[in-house]
Amino acid sequence: MPTTFQQIPRERPPTPLLDRAATPAGLRRLGEAELETLADELRLELLYSVGQTGGHFGAGLGVIELTIALHYVFDTPDDRLIWDVGHQAYPHKILTGRRERMASLRQKDGLAAFPRRSESEYDTFGVGHSSTSISAALGMAIAARLQGSSRKSIAVIGDGALTAGMAFEALNHAPEVGADMLVILNDNDMSISRNVGGLSNYLAKILSSRTYASMREGSKKVLSRLPGAWEIARRTEEYAKGMLVPGTLFEELGWNYIGPIDGHDLPTLIATLRNMRDLKGPQFLHVVTKKGKGFAPAEVDPIGYHAITKLEPLNVPAAPKQATGPKYSSVFGEWLCDMAEADARLVGITPAMKEGSDLVAFSERFPERYFDVAIAEQHAVTLAAGLACEGAKPVVAIYSTFLQRAYDQLIHDVAVQHLDVLFAIDRAGLVGEDGPTHAGSFDLSYLRCIPGLVVMAPSDENELRLMLSTGYHYPGPAAVRYPRGTGPNAVIEAGLPTLEIGKGVVRRNGQKIALLVFGVQLAEALQVADTLDATVVDMRFVKPLDEALVQQMADNHDLLVTLEENAVMGGAGSAVGEYLAREGVLKPLLQLGLPDTYVEHAKPAQMLAQCGLDAAGIEAAIRKRLAG
Repeated sequence: MPTTFQQIPRERPPTPLLDRAATPAGLRRLGEAELETLADELRLELLYSVGQTGGHFGAGLGVIELTIALHYVFDTPDDRLIWDVGHQAYPHKILTGRRERMASLRQKDGLAAFPRRSESEYDTFGVGHSSTSISAALGMAIAARLQGSSRKSIAVIGDGALTAGMAFEALNHAPEVGADMLVILNDNDMSISRNVGGLSNYLAKILSSRTYASMREGSKKVLSRLPGAWEIARRTEEYAKGMLVPGTLFEELGWNYIGPIDGHDLPTLIATLRNMRDLKGPQFLHVVTKKGKGFAPAEVDPIGYHAITKLEPLNVPAAPKQATGPKYSSVFGEWLCDMAEADARLVGITPAMKEGSDLVAFSERFPERYFDVAIAEQHAVTLAAGLACEGAKPVVAIYSTFLQRAYDQLIHDVAVQHLDVLFAIDRAGLVGEDGPTHAGSFDLSYLRCIPGLVVMAPSDENELRLMLSTGYHYPGPAAVRYPRGTGPNAVIEAGLPTLEIGKGVVRRNGQKIALLVFGVQLAEALQVADTLDATVVDMRFVKPLDEALVQQMADNHDLLVTLEENAVMGGAGSAVGEYLAREGVLKPLLQLGLPDTYVEHAKPAQMLAQCGLDAAGIEAAIRKRLAG
């Protein structure tokens, strides 16, 4: 069994076996008796490398043995291995030729935090969010059949990803087309029930063996000639499996279910995978693992060790921390509790982001009004719609990039019916090291076009609190989008005051140039305005747009500049341009925002500079337009 480590090594540990297993081809040259030692070395290497860079942590520790077994048994990369919930894939990166680049993980121009097709031939499908692996593997399995290829397709889904509807859509479809594929459920206490031990492992070996499969098919042929006999035998088999393993659901969908087995027992994993490798039709292997396995603190606190920051050097004085305000998510969490205290109709909903969206205090103080729906964004939105139909006041706390997955529900189930739902949209704009799959680059664009939806973008912590109250009391759908991280430490007003819908505010009066700011670039805009003597407007509302204020700025200035941490195409700046065009106002307009590309992972400040949204970039763009 795996060795349990107590601390993260600061010096790179010796790993003689891992040195020989730099690629899956090297791994497959090792003897089976060496693999458990290799697992210890790989776990230690993961501890060391993530300690150097920071990053996702617990899920990778939990799949060390599974990763080794998969690359040992299957002929990767020819066999297609698809990882769901990409933060499981750090051990996979180490074993597929990227060990020496792990020091660049999540850094500018370095390795991505998740599998990416352009990074390695072993990354057969890019992933940032969850529940896509089964659909992708099914597509690859069908393609292999059409091409006459014998390559295998293996999907590894876990860390709660089986809760999303898309996974079940694929599970339902695969048996219909008779796909030869393998789905592995990495059950780490965040999905299906646990049931491990010697009996389960023994049954898994038996049920996955060729002998059992052959006997089963032979018996089917014999018994099919006897009226009713095969049906009785089939029901008896299902009953026996149902008593011993939780696989009846998958069997009824048409999958051959095996498990659950201990995901840290390498001999059992390898034997079972070998048995299942050549079985025809859709195969489902249930593997139970422990998130954070092999690192004692993570085993005790798997949520706290889901990800870590990099270790600071010893004996080096820490740099003095600059004073910053509270995290925007903390401002939301405190407001949610305050509003729930004031209004018993409030209910809070999150798709598995209790900690990330800071609903911990709310869940403890108001447990009967707190609903974590797991990784099921579509359900979260329509659940809110149903609650709103009956007079409740739902607040959906959701990341910007996750809300994209529930766009249809946002329109059809909430907006079309003009239901009273507030969306607290966290992680708007660029989010740093997690990269483009996690960036909230498009929410202003995809929200702005929905009729009847109020869309707000706060410039600081106090504005966030004001807008949350404003959206909560608006009798219809409303959205407040705010960034990751901390604000400028604005003074937060007491109580639960609101804003006038659709009204911006002038923060600085200047000459010739007017900066119309939608969101947290206000601080940079004020800095630039001091240099250029420009007017600065905190627009506050993307929809409805304060058209009177835009007109006033156009009447009194030579150049209008819009600022937003959202895609320029279709964003808030486009709303200003549309108004000017509709009213026939001929006024130069410079729209600054995120470019028409995916901004790669880096530090947030680096990403903003790359996009020209730091103070220097904003000033340079304005001076260039003036010179032109």
